[in-house]
Amino acid sequence: MPATPRRSDAPRIRSALKLYKVTSIITGSFLLLLCLMMIFRYGFGVDIELAGPAGFLALTPKDLISGINLSTVILIVHGWFYVLYLYSDFRLWSLARWPFTRFLFVALGGVIPLSSFFIEHRVHAQTIALLERLETPKPAEANA
Repeated sequence: MPATPRRSDAPRIRSALKLYKVTSIITGSFLLLLCLMMIFRYGFGVDIELAGPAGFLALTPKDLISGINLSTVILIVHGWFYVLYLYSDFRLWSLARWPFTRFLFVALGGVIPLSSFFIEHRVHAQTIALLERLETPKPAEANA
């Protein structure tokens, strides 16, 4: 396995970057909702209820929820999007041939609130720089 990505990998890297960008924004957003939900659940003893007897959205003790428990939905959706986020991180990492520590650093973006937005910005800039290096013809190729 070469230490640097091949020029032919550039379209796949660009595609992996798009998937990573989308999954990082969605995962980060649901992580913020998850933090809010945890504050409600463990700080105030209530869950977020959707379409219950108290109205469209209500804060209701977990035992009294008769509508949709939106807190549980947030947990599940964040979990599955984090799995997709890890897949997109792995795909980008393997195509760009970065060190394993970068994979771990990016993976933390889905579990530390707000970090996915900052990490995504940094990874996007680094990947665009990598793509520019890959797609710029070398002097020997330009003369040929």
